[in-house]
Amino acid sequence: MIRALFTASSGMSAQQLNIDVISNNMANVNTAGFKKSTLDFEDLLYQTLQPAGSPVSVGAQVPTGIQVGQGVRPVATQRIFIQGQSKRTDNPLDLMIEGDGFFQILMPDGTLAYTRAGAFKRDSEGRMVTSDGFYLEPQIIIDPDVTEVGVATDGTVTVRRPGQDRVDTVGQIMLARFSNPAGLEAIGRSLFRPTAASGEAIVGTPGLDGLGSLNQGYLEMSNVQVVEEMVNMIVAQRAYEVNSKVIQTAEDMLQIANNLKR
Repeated sequence: MIRALFTASSGMSAQQLNIDVISNNMANVNTAGFKKSTLDFEDLLYQTLQPAGSPVSVGAQVPTGIQVGQGVRPVATQRIFIQGQSKRTDNPLDLMIEGDGFFQILMPDGTLAYTRAGAFKRDSEGRMVTSDGFYLEPQIIIDPDVTEVGVATDGTVTVRRPGQDRVDTVGQIMLARFSNPAGLEAIGRSLFRPTAASGEAIVGTPGLDGLGSLNQGYLEMSNVQVVEEMVNMIVAQRAYEVNSKVIQTAEDMLQIANNLKR
């Protein structure tokens, strides 16, 4: 019964973390480029009271044995990189990746981070930046006097200036992809950082070599499904409740055993 207390407590702790993951998904249901996470569990070590195949008499052996589990633990948070819903904004600097790939963002320390959120702005010098002011890499500079900005599906950025009929190319947006995007480290602000598990970034032109194409005037919204998260929350709540009942039952049995001498 003491074992049951610790086993059930591990289940309650695991479901607490599960609720934390679900709540983060729900909180970011309207965050552009957000990718939901799921929590993976695994069972703990088993105590073997009688090994399978133990001999019980001459020519006979135990067919199954006796093993008692020690509970559960969270082992990984799996980020799901399926495509999110598209939202039309008609903002020329809003870009959506349709397919695989990430925008490259130059961080203040000189390293590169990666994002699916394509809500770009222009800073005081005309450079395309994120909402936090981080530069898109490679840098795209759009002069303040342009009357029209165009972004082709292959990432070519063109502008039209006053009094001109022609369009001028001012830059090329490149995308990056990873062999294992689930291994990326989330660092907040809708940004990811590569790790040894994700592999090195493979940079290329949108629409080529397995990379997705760009859609101007659209944003990729969160891929969180509210109904699915609500169901997951109910399941986690019931699992937490059931484990608490196990603790209560084990405590009642211990109390009965302690009262046998009275």
